[in-house]
Amino acid sequence: MKKDTQQLVDKGLLLPLMEEFYTIQGEGFHKGTAAYFIRVGGCDVGCHWCDVKESWNADLHPPTKTETIVANAKKFSDTIVVTGGEPLTWDMTELTSQLRAKNMQVHIETSGAYELSGTWDWICLSPKKLKLPKQSVYDKANELKVIVYNQDDFRFAEEQAAKVSEDCILYLQPEWSKRDKVVPEIVDYVMKHPQWKISLQTHKYLNIP
Repeated sequence: MKKDTQQLVDKGLLLPLMEEFYTIQGEGFHKGTAAYFIRVGGCDVGCHWCDVKESWNADLHPPTKTETIVANAKKFSDTIVVTGGEPLTWDMTELTSQLRAKNMQVHIETSGAYELSGTWDWICLSPKKLKLPKQSVYDKANELKVIVYNQDDFRFAEEQAAKVSEDCILYLQPEWSKRDKVVPEIVDYVMKHPQWKISLQTHKYLNIP
């Protein structure tokens, strides 16, 4: 990346945009809500079951003007979801400032592996064992969404729940490839521990992005 381009990326005036699309939020608290997704490239957390591994290498995705991203989003929806990759790899201050200036509700889906930047209306924290969240993200998270791949993830979920605020909504979500095995386990767990709720990837059942 050229030096002047890198400087603009560092300031959040350009972002490595992988894709942007208008769809229905499939997961968590806002499931069923029409939303415009901004998927930013770049992630070094490296979850083996990630379903967008093509997002990991930021160099594959063109640095795009933040104002262009915002203008595109405004055409479709007032609810915006910023995802990745790991969006907090980059400074989100400029993106969220521009989106909120246009009266849009701005949500983020993050592993929390980097310090929180930007101003958000909703923060979905989905922590990963490989690179734990920063305290700034635990403190501000509106929902905690733990992916369940095996039995140890229930232990991990409780460990993570102890670090978020009392107002944070707690979700357990089956990893898609293991859903037939882990869904009954999650159902049983939530019935025994009703502070948790179940999140499903409903967009995959609906066959939409």
